[in-house]
Amino acid sequence: MLSLDRPQSSADTKLSQTTRILVVEDEDLIREMVVLALREQGYEVIAATDGQTALGFLQNPESNLNQPTIDLVILDLMLPQINGLDICRLLRYQGNIVPILILSAKASETDRVLGLEVGADDYLTKPFSMQELVARCRALIRRQRFTNSPQSPVLQFKDITLSPVECRVTVRSQEANLSPKEFRLLELFMSYPRRVWSREHLIDQVWGPDFLGDTKTVDVHIRWLREKLEEDPSKPQYIITVRGFGYRFG
Repeated sequence: MLSLDRPQSSADTKLSQTTRILVVEDEDLIREMVVLALREQGYEVIAATDGQTALGFLQNPESNLNQPTIDLVILDLMLPQINGLDICRLLRYQGNIVPILILSAKASETDRVLGLEVGADDYLTKPFSMQELVARCRALIRRQRFTNSPQSPVLQFKDITLSPVECRVTVRSQEANLSPKEFRLLELFMSYPRRVWSREHLIDQVWGPDFLGDTKTVDVHIRWLREKLEEDPSKPQYIITVRGFGYRFG
C-alpha cells in the first residue's frame, strides 16, 4: 500500500506555483493520490490514464496554444496503448529533455537500469511515500532550472561545444540530444576538465542531496553519455574511468 504521510511544505512551494507536472498513471487510486499530493504543494497538475494521451500533451506543445508546456513527467511503465518505456524512448529520440520520473512496481536492478537507459531521470518503485515522491520532484525541477539558467558561458573542449543558455551540445559539428542529467554531467565535466570526480560527488552535484538512489545511477548515465560523445565508447577519449576513484573528463 502507498504511504499517506503528508509532505512538508517548504520554500519550494512558492516556486512550484508556475510549475506544471504531468502524471501518467492508469491506476485510479494511485493517480488521484499523486495528483492531490502535488496540488497541495502548489503545483499545477495534469493527469493522463494512457500513453497516447500523455504524448498528446508532450509532443510539440509550442505549436498548439491548447497544449501547455510540461515541466516534469511522472510516468508509470505499464500503460494502455503505449507503455512508459516507449514514451521515454520516443521523447528522447525527438530531443525532448523534459525531466521524467518513473513510477513502477518493477523493483529489480535490471528494471531500474533499463528505465534510466531509455531516458528517465529518476526511478521510484511502488509502494512509495508521497513525501519521497514530492522530494524527488523538487530535486528534478531544481536541477532542470539550474541547467536552463542563463548564467554560464559557452564551454568548449576539443570538438565538443556546450551552450548552457541554449541547452545545446554539438559533437564533431553534429548536434547531440542529451537528457537533462546527461547535459548536467557534461556541463560539470567540461567546467572542470581533468578533475577526478567520485560517484558520490557527482550524485551531490547533479542529482542533489535529495537523491535517494544508489551510485550505479552514475555509471548508467556515464555509459549512455559516452555513447553520444565518443567515436568508440569502448575506448573513451573524453570521459575516463579512474579506477578506485571515479571519473574525469579529458
